[in-house]
Amino acid sequence: MMGMSSDDDKGKGKAEVNHTDEEPRDKVQLPWVEKYRPKCMDDLVSHTDIISTIQTFIKEDRVPHMLFYGPPGTGKTSTILAVAQQIYGPKYKNMILELNASDDRGIDVVREKIKSFASTRTIFSSGYKLIILDEADAMTNAAQAALRRVIEKYTKNVRFCLICNYVSKIIPAVQSRCTSFRFAPLAVEQMEDRLQHVVASEKVNITPDGHKALLNLANGDMRKVLNVLQAAAMSHDVVDGDAVYLTTGQPLPSDITNIMNWLLTDDYRSAYNQIKTLKDLKGLALTDIIREVHTFTLNLELPVESKAYVMDELALLEYRLASGTSEHIQLGGMVGMFGTVRDQIAANSG
Repeated sequence: MMGMSSDDDKGKGKAEVNHTDEEPRDKVQLPWVEKYRPKCMDDLVSHTDIISTIQTFIKEDRVPHMLFYGPPGTGKTSTILAVAQQIYGPKYKNMILELNASDDRGIDVVREKIKSFASTRTIFSSGYKLIILDEADAMTNAAQAALRRVIEKYTKNVRFCLICNYVSKIIPAVQSRCTSFRFAPLAVEQMEDRLQHVVASEKVNITPDGHKALLNLANGDMRKVLNVLQAAAMSHDVVDGDAVYLTTGQPLPSDITNIMNWLLTDDYRSAYNQIKTLKDLKGLALTDIIREVHTFTLNLELPVESKAYVMDELALLEYRLASGTSEHIQLGGMVGMFGTVRDQIAANSG
């Protein structure tokens, strides 16, 4: 009996050790986007005018139906979740209904799920509940038309917050029932503070050029900054500029410099073959190359007519690629276009 009890004790000890070992492992596996999502409105790093307006609504208990729109990664979902935590406290999840693009949000969902949640009053807490419709621009027009009546009918019990990237896809009848807030892309200074906080918390070995590359590639998208940072930190011991570009699959600045040198100095056949070899070797997409060439060309000292011609042709090439044309043919078009520019400049100078 004594032997059996000691074995049981050992088993219990092992179970406890395994349990404690699993907890930190779960935290490590959590995406940094969720791990460092703002928990309260004071943690939000941008859009101070919008935050102060919403805080005034909360303070005066006059929260309206809201419509958040703007590019991805600018803090729309984080803002409304922080608002919910400020209004309802730690148990805010019991007071909100959150539907995303992955959910079926046709007219039946509006009439059943949303309507049943909106029509029930809160028992154990006073006030209104909150319905968050993320990526609302994916809702059908019929569902949006049904939604406008639900918004009006249950205003006493519920506040709606619609989140979308394109406000033009929300029907005017729904827009007029909401207070609209535009979330612009984040400024570099705003992203920098949050990036420094995550880097310090995760002890990421990042270089100044890696830091700069992250912010340049983000284009105001904080979610993209954290996702690329996490991927680069997991695949490289040191997160430098090259590591960031390799992680995202973007052409390296040195590659774009070489491509521009070939386009501006080499003959057609040589430039085409060298760019094609580099593109195939590194698995680069011609669309990404065109975008980087566009940025590079903006800084070149070219005649106004030549620069305008290059921009027009690059836009046409990108449109053709988006339509599904051959990359090899469009690459030939890009090389030929720069050859034409060189001929124009030589003719004008002569």
